[in-house]
Amino acid sequence: MSHFFDTAVAVRTAVPYELLDATLTGAVHTPDEPEYAGYVTPWNVAIPLQPDAVVVPRTAEDVAEAVRFARQFDLSVGVQATGHGAAPGIAGSMLIATRHLDEVAVHPEGWARAGAGVKWLRVIEAAAPYGLAPLNGSTSDVGIVGYTTGGGVGPMARTYGLAADHVRAFDVVTGDGELRRVTPTEHADLFAALRGGKAVAGIITAVEFDLVHLPTFYGGAIYFDGADAPAVIDAWRSWSVALPEQGTTSISFFQLPPLPEVPPPLAGRITLAVRLLWTGDPAEGERQLDQLRAVAPVILDDAALKPYAAVDSVHADPVDPTPVLDPSILLSDFPAEAAANLVEVAGTGSGSPLIMVEIRQLGGAYARRPEHADSFSHRDAGFSVLCVGLAADAELAAVGEAAAERVFTALAPWDTGRVWPNFGPIHDEHSARRAYDEETLRRLADVSRRYDPDGVLQAGRFIRDLDV
Repeated sequence: MSHFFDTAVAVRTAVPYELLDATLTGAVHTPDEPEYAGYVTPWNVAIPLQPDAVVVPRTAEDVAEAVRFARQFDLSVGVQATGHGAAPGIAGSMLIATRHLDEVAVHPEGWARAGAGVKWLRVIEAAAPYGLAPLNGSTSDVGIVGYTTGGGVGPMARTYGLAADHVRAFDVVTGDGELRRVTPTEHADLFAALRGGKAVAGIITAVEFDLVHLPTFYGGAIYFDGADAPAVIDAWRSWSVALPEQGTTSISFFQLPPLPEVPPPLAGRITLAVRLLWTGDPAEGERQLDQLRAVAPVILDDAALKPYAAVDSVHADPVDPTPVLDPSILLSDFPAEAAANLVEVAGTGSGSPLIMVEIRQLGGAYARRPEHADSFSHRDAGFSVLCVGLAADAELAAVGEAAAERVFTALAPWDTGRVWPNFGPIHDEHSARRAYDEETLRRLADVSRRYDPDGVLQAGRFIRDLDV
């Protein structure tokens, strides 16, 4: 259980979680209860979260009641829905698990409302009959709220920008225990903070956002043998520079084990994927990708005209909970020298143990400022880099960390020193300063103090006391 202290006598006093449990529609679970582990375990099982209690709300008022309880007993509060983006320390002493806030409503005129526990797949499926699509992430298994509040850079980012750019409204419980509706005109400072600032000043219970008309797309991934990576990456670099904004693209080294779910052409060796999601005329999308198909033999071709519901095929991210390390950086550019360095440390013959090393091209709508102020800092980055390694035990994690560091060192001349909040969860001063520029940190700290005067929200504690 959580504890607070009388500093004069240093007597530890138990927090009466049973009182909170009695007031909720949902429930409170402590570590001695079997339900506890199922709510606190994140998707990345390599990162243990061990709050003193987990609150499982069924309504927005449950969330408000839990935050008011935390203020009364001087507790820190974290929040988790799907458990993607976990980092050490984010749970606080009391974790609010929002997975049962699961409402979904799609409006045929082009917008949707979703509860904080909803994953993208439900909205994709509900929007499909109307020919509509959300700006989801690279996997539809990710929660909408956590993804969107970190900005949300998905497989259509160059065409439509960030998921956060398309938010209409939030329902949010702020750190003072108040349930507020937040829009560009209602609590505009908080609206800006929540679009990129994660849970710094509030716990979102529902979000409303615009959809785009896209019943189908041309895209997927084409895969090459790792030995052909130098030629393919060189061609991709030139090709992507000229790629119209209807296309969003990335490349990724894969090193996948020979498992039943892994396609045989990709198993047991290093391969290179070129991914594309093309929102324009399918014939033009195919013509664009044909330019890369001509560079080297394609060992697996998954690109085709597809219903939007097949969007997960573009990145083919894993769905099952996995112990991984996944550090990331942002690049100002990706010139020929950077590409050669990447092949040396991650390609065939490199000895890299990493299961994935990804480069995403940015620019286009991603780089443009949205209509309303937000808290996403790094629109000037040209590319993102993500390394993924297994971390089932300390030895594997150490090996993976060293390999990722070799990649980042090889790309250091173009490293901006920054990272997306979703790819570098904030858990200390260093991660906060990488995720946000000074001006944004200052605004987030001000909003945190205004709406969370007692510093209840754990995410805000990493920012509000910085020297900015």
